[in-house]
Amino acid sequence: MHRRVSLHQVAMLGEPTAAFIAHCSAIGVPHMTLAAPMLAQPGDLDGARAALAAGSARCHTVNHPVAMGSDLERASPEAETAALLGAIDLAASLGAPNIYMVSGGRGSLLWEAAAERFAAIIAPCLQPAREKGVRLLVETASDFNVDIHLAHTLDDTALLAEIAGIEVCIELAACWFEAGLRDKFRRIVPRAGLVQVCDYVAGDRTAPCRAVPGDGMIPNAWLLGELLDAGYAGVFDLELLGPRIAAEGPREATRRAAEALSHLLDKLGA
Repeated sequence: MHRRVSLHQVAMLGEPTAAFIAHCSAIGVPHMTLAAPMLAQPGDLDGARAALAAGSARCHTVNHPVAMGSDLERASPEAETAALLGAIDLAASLGAPNIYMVSGGRGSLLWEAAAERFAAIIAPCLQPAREKGVRLLVETASDFNVDIHLAHTLDDTALLAEIAGIEVCIELAACWFEAGLRDKFRRIVPRAGLVQVCDYVAGDRTAPCRAVPGDGMIPNAWLLGELLDAGYAGVFDLELLGPRIAAEGPREATRRAAEALSHLLDKLGA
């Protein structure tokens, strides 16, 4: 398996984190993204620590949702800051150098006002994150998730990251169809700590509607090649969920996806 392949836990949220970690080790995936809400379940974190100690896969990223229970208009900034500080401690304790976030929805706020509220939540966490060696990232997410997120284009993601003083997670599923990607990648890659990969099959209308790389129409070879040319040196995280993944079975779909991504990265000389 290529050393830059990562697998996101979202594919196996129906199982304990320990089972997901064991699966990553079994199929040879070297990195993983773990979901903070799963680790908060009773007993899950202890099981995860034991599985990490016993296996070969490393926790590279923790996914932390901001204002998920409400939105940025109604959320308590103090409570959200405290939750993020806890996630930073968690990531550091697991040896994960990244936390990527969804921002929380805007409620009735204009985008700019919601972005400032997100930045105010993040601000007290910047120094603690630096001291613990954890990078804070905000992702690009489909506008289907407008109720839980603000940034639905690469340009908006870069702007939100700039306002908050953090870095970027490039979610290709949410931006592969944008114009001018070569130039955008060259501008954003210096602030990119994670790239997320999947595929889309033409005609799918469910959300989410992810597919194994190579099964659909996303030009992943071109996208990853451009990201590499722009200087991206991090891991590529497979974020797989939706009816196609469930129908195939998450274990088989993630194994096949990891092998396909590994082969592509080898071909690109990553």
